[in-house]
Amino acid sequence: MSDLTALNVVELQQALSSGETTSVEVTRAHLDRIAAEDGTLGAYLHVDGEAALRRAAEVDASGAAGTGLAGIPVALKDVFVTEGVPTTSGSRILEGWRPPYSATVAQRLADAGTVLLGKTNMDEFAMGSSTENSAYRPTRNPWDHDRIPGGSSGGSSAAVAGRLAPVALGTDTGGSIRQPAAVTGLVGHKPTYGSVSRYGLIAFSSSLDQAGPMARTVLDAALVHEVIGGHDPRDSTSIDAPVPTVVEAARRGAGGDLAGLRVGVVRELGGDGAREGYDAGVLERVAEAVALLEGAGAEVREVSCPSFGLALPAYYLIAPSEASSNLARFEGMRFGLRVGDDGSRDIDEVMALTREQGFGPEVKRRIILGTYALSAGYYDAYYGQAQKVRTLINRDFLAAFDDVDVLVSPTSPTVAWPIGARVDDPLAMYAADLCTLPASLAGVPAISVPCGLSEGLPVGLQVMAPALADDRCYRVAAAVEAALGAPLTDRLGERAA
Repeated sequence: MSDLTALNVVELQQALSSGETTSVEVTRAHLDRIAAEDGTLGAYLHVDGEAALRRAAEVDASGAAGTGLAGIPVALKDVFVTEGVPTTSGSRILEGWRPPYSATVAQRLADAGTVLLGKTNMDEFAMGSSTENSAYRPTRNPWDHDRIPGGSSGGSSAAVAGRLAPVALGTDTGGSIRQPAAVTGLVGHKPTYGSVSRYGLIAFSSSLDQAGPMARTVLDAALVHEVIGGHDPRDSTSIDAPVPTVVEAARRGAGGDLAGLRVGVVRELGGDGAREGYDAGVLERVAEAVALLEGAGAEVREVSCPSFGLALPAYYLIAPSEASSNLARFEGMRFGLRVGDDGSRDIDEVMALTREQGFGPEVKRRIILGTYALSAGYYDAYYGQAQKVRTLINRDFLAAFDDVDVLVSPTSPTVAWPIGARVDDPLAMYAADLCTLPASLAGVPAISVPCGLSEGLPVGLQVMAPALADDRCYRVAAAVEAALGAPLTDRLGERAA
């Protein structure tokens, strides 16, 4: 049959269930493509082809292939601990570590019969917007190899957009699923905080981190979300509530009927009140997508959320503060890298040398920033004030959702930029998260769906909904996808051919 790597999850399900192909054949096709393309893209940090093919053969032998996600290859961002599989979080300080257990989401995917292709590259400890902060190598955008694939889940976005995996998991702390999805033409969803388990996710910022799917279609993302979501007693922040009906919502939205749905265009996120820093082409594609929503029957109005403009400084106090605490566990004593332990140094010297060599510049920058913000005499002025801003952002969301059902904005203010262009300008790098940060700080669900090209590069529309209303995100995103026709990544495949 045709190239198996060009098929999305739903198409692979059909091919597997009909007997047209096998999980082994699908897995081998993706491994072959990884071998051919990943030397350029740098999407993966670890691939074990033999283990993947063994797993695929087991699924085929069970007769389950094509049922749900059984037999479908997946890729995991290297921030999810995976039993016996090297897990580094993109950092030298964890080089060679093989965890003794698996993250809940990784285990749920395995229990569903998926085949793990490998672990994807990422900004070290998920700190970055370009995957240039990986301690191992940068990842490149399949649309233009001289441009970034977004971050911190850039390895996952490049793998799926480049057809090196049908679907992948990423994590989103301030936009790290949605922004890379936007700049590589994918669907990426950040679920409601607490609705997908964080157990086994190497923590960056515990009040913000959330796992979610990255896929070529809205329905593919929903199918994965349905498997990984739900309560987990091992995660103290896990919400004991049913998984929203995301698959049903995606299918309903694909019908294109949004009659009665109220859509709010956020004035402060690229609306009429805030356009500085936004690419004109991005704003044009987003406006066209909003017009498509209106054509599908939605009621569109502008909504003001004045505190959203404070999300960037608030986030870059809260997240580094939590990171400075979370990363204290990496001291070179219990696991991972250990430097200078030759018997001539005491424990404090070994820990200092290990952290000096094991952590990269961006991680050190954020640890220092967070430690300062939490220090005596500065806590109230910085961290305390940032938490107050977080409350104001929550209030803006609550007020907006009294008036509309969903909010929309660009996902990223710009298309993918050239590799190296922002490495020496942290503030410019951080600005890539302008649109995604409010939903992260409030813990509400948000999805990025492709809405066209600008300068030949993908643009994403962000859809935000109230907490636990993830199904609304999928419904609206599916309506945009249906109105635009074939998935945007199909154009990338055509161009490559």
